[in-house]
Amino acid sequence: MVIQIENLVKRYKDLLALNHFNLEVEEGTILGLLGPNGSGKSTAIHCMLSLLTYDRGTVKLFGEEMSPTRFDIKRRIGIVPQEVAIFQELNVTENIDYYCGLYVNDKKLRQQYVEEVIELVGLDKFRKFLPSQLSGGLSRRLNIACGISHKPELIFLDEPTVAVDPQSRNKILSSIKELNKQGTTIVYTTHYMEEVEILCDQIVIIDQGQVIAKGSKEELKNMVRTGEKLLLEVPSLTDTAKEDLQKIPGVLDVEYDQLILTLRVESTRDSLLPILTYLQNQQIAYANLHTEEVTLNDVFLEITGKELRD
Repeated sequence: MVIQIENLVKRYKDLLALNHFNLEVEEGTILGLLGPNGSGKSTAIHCMLSLLTYDRGTVKLFGEEMSPTRFDIKRRIGIVPQEVAIFQELNVTENIDYYCGLYVNDKKLRQQYVEEVIELVGLDKFRKFLPSQLSGGLSRRLNIACGISHKPELIFLDEPTVAVDPQSRNKILSSIKELNKQGTTIVYTTHYMEEVEILCDQIVIIDQGQVIAKGSKEELKNMVRTGEKLLLEVPSLTDTAKEDLQKIPGVLDVEYDQLILTLRVESTRDSLLPILTYLQNQQIAYANLHTEEVTLNDVFLEITGKELRD
């Protein structure tokens, strides 16, 4: 087991940030650590890395108890923060070489590692560029390269694709997959649920400092009544009609936004006819009827709620 956390408790004065938090991550896994803003994700990661003290519990990495002075363990870890952390005065190659040099003293080996990570993240054409000359997507890829250049066995990736173009996003995701194929264990935090569906073997959802759900994406979908989604274009819909649709047997949820009526139902086979009959009887016009599969985003909202978080 690469990560073992038992009954972790962390308080900030009166705020209970982690409430007997438990987590296990097996070697070679990509774990999606998800949760609303303020759920405790960052606090949990900082405790794992011994960047924060905690009130109770144990944190073991690679089977050894973690502490601020366990530099032998820290050398086996890579951290890619959400904020881009690179030196503006150094070019791409120099930035990567600097961060790699914090862990790898052998100059020849370090040069090999730098070359390999430049190829991995697709920065070969930008070796001599300063950060100010890079796009947002390229800066993100450089940020990742700096964090993983020393070939860590465990990598923490915090929102690595925020505000990047689709091309850079695809390159980042393919690089993460390649790292995992090489045996690297990855803890991945993001608010982009489609990335979690693409990448993660296991998913942990945390809220109010506790694990509230865990499993594969298929297991999570089976845990809640997510059903199926039925979508229609409706020019106008009253609140009364929404309430009536919600009362139809088998309808789990009704949303109306920007002329799109979305109904989450237990089964379209059973609910479609009553829904269409109601719309016709009420003379509510509709068009472009189609169905969609329920996504992990639907599961996340079902588990954590739809209210806005700070």
